[in-house]
Amino acid sequence: MGSIGIPVKLLHEAVGHIVTLETDLGEIYRGKLFAAEDNMNCQLQHVTVTGRDGRVTQLEQVFIRGSKVRFLILPDMLKNAPMFTKGAKKNVAQAAGRGGGKAALLRARTGRGRGRGGPPPMGRGGPPGPPGRR
Repeated sequence: MGSIGIPVKLLHEAVGHIVTLETDLGEIYRGKLFAAEDNMNCQLQHVTVTGRDGRVTQLEQVFIRGSKVRFLILPDMLKNAPMFTKGAKKNVAQAAGRGGGKAALLRARTGRGRGRGGPPPMGRGGPPGPPGRR
């Protein structure tokens, strides 16, 4: 079991703040995030629920299973969370090898296969290298 990623860390930072959560059924929950787990299970308090049909309901507390969460809208103030500081760029680069997303993978692959300096490798269709070099 590896360490948690940045999105889950950000979810934990949102505990105590007002969030909006949409489930895979299209229901929208807005309330104070009381607790969050690494699997995205969420507990909300003082919740306003908007059903798919537009009906609005008030709930004191609700538990939503993480696998049912389509997306979360977190407070803008989390843009300044510690994980987004310059020192955290190292963590983003490390995440590239652990499922850090397509963009992180592309960043990590840019230097692969080139060693430390020297000419770039020949692609397909280039002249063959000297015999016995592999």
